[in-house]
Amino acid sequence: MKNKAVLVVGGASGFGLESIRLMVRDGLTKVGIIDINEAALKAAQAEFAGKNVEVVIQAGDISTSASAHAAFDAVAAKLGRIDAMVNCAAVYPRSPLLEISDESWDLENAINVKGTYHMMVAAVKHMQKHVAAGKIAGRIVNITSVDAFKAHPQNAHYAATKAAVVSLTRSFAHAFAKDQILVNSLAPAGMATDKAKSLGILGELAAANPLGRAAEPAEMAEWVVMMVSDKNTYMTGEQVIVSGGYIYA
Repeated sequence: MKNKAVLVVGGASGFGLESIRLMVRDGLTKVGIIDINEAALKAAQAEFAGKNVEVVIQAGDISTSASAHAAFDAVAAKLGRIDAMVNCAAVYPRSPLLEISDESWDLENAINVKGTYHMMVAAVKHMQKHVAAGKIAGRIVNITSVDAFKAHPQNAHYAATKAAVVSLTRSFAHAFAKDQILVNSLAPAGMATDKAKSLGILGELAAANPLGRAAEPAEMAEWVVMMVSDKNTYMTGEQVIVSGGYIYA
C-alpha cells in the first residue's frame, strides 16, 4: 500500500472507515475520503493525525453527476493522483416488500446506483490519464452485498440496487480492461456495524448465518485491502462473496 493514493467514498464512518484503518495499517500514505457527513469527515481526519498518512477530506453529494465529479476532482487535485477507489456509500432504509414508497426507491437508486456510477465514471476518466504499457492504471472496488444474490423481502429495494451495482461492475470491468483498470465488487455478509446495531438486527443476522454471528467489519475490510493493493494484478469483473456460509457461491 505504500506510495499509493486511495479514495474511499462513504469512508467517514462504518465499513469505509474500517477499510481505511486497515490500509493505513499496511502502509497507505495517501487517502481521500468523500462523504456527505462533514462532522464525521473531520472526526475521521483527526483519527489519523500523526499516523504518517495524508488524509484529504471532501464533503459531497454523489447523487448527481456534477456534484460527484466535483468532489472527485477536488480530492484528486489535492492528492495528485488516485490509484484506487472504494465505493462504500449507500443508504439502507428497511421497508416491508409491499410498502416501499417512491421516495425510498428514489433515495436508494440515487445513492446506491447512480452515485456509484457517477464515481466510477469520474475514476475511470482520471485513471485513463495514467495508462502505461504493462502497468495497472487503477483499481476500483464496489461494495455490494450478499443481498444481491439471495431473496431479501425485508429490504427488497436495497437488494435490487446492490444487484444493479454487480451488473455495473461487470460492464465497467469489460469496457476498461483494455486500459488495465481493474473493477471488482465485494459482497459482504451482514456486518456488526454501528448501523446494524442501531437497527437492532444483529440477532437476525446471526440467526441467518451458519457461523452463528454477523461479520466483523475488519474481517471484510481485509478483502478490500487485497483488492486495491498490488497483490491484485489479474482479477477484474469479479464479485467476491464473503458470507460466512450464508451463500455458497
